[in-house]
Amino acid sequence: MDSVEKLTSAITLIEEARGVPLSASCVVHRAEMLEILDDAREALTTDFESARKIIETRDAIIEEARVSAEQLITIAREDVSQMVEQTSIVQIARDEARKILDDARETADLEKQEVEEYIDGRLATLEVILNKTMDAVSRGRDRLAGANDKDVLSQLADE
Repeated sequence: MDSVEKLTSAITLIEEARGVPLSASCVVHRAEMLEILDDAREALTTDFESARKIIETRDAIIEEARVSAEQLITIAREDVSQMVEQTSIVQIARDEARKILDDARETADLEKQEVEEYIDGRLATLEVILNKTMDAVSRGRDRLAGANDKDVLSQLADE
């Protein structure tokens, strides 16, 4: 900032100026002081313009950052929303899968029970048939055993 240097130069000139005896005044070369102050005024205009441009640039950067931040926030909210939605979709799918598995297990248990009852009924029928067959075999053996006795009795009667 050139204007600050010029003003500092003017202040130094005044501080080093020869004082007027018995007064707070001092003797300063008018033309030199006016030249320094004119240079400072011109530099101030340039410095103010530079400062204005810097402030405009700063404001533009701040606005760009604000817009960028808003976009990031919007994107983040959408991402969070999708994640939540996906999480609920996944949870719904898991619940549905669990329900399907439970239904399948229940159906399998019912079918297993029906198959076991059918097999038990068939085995019971077979058991009845086998018992009747065993009874028939036993009666047949008893008759055969009795026939031998009759043969022995018929042989005794013949003697």
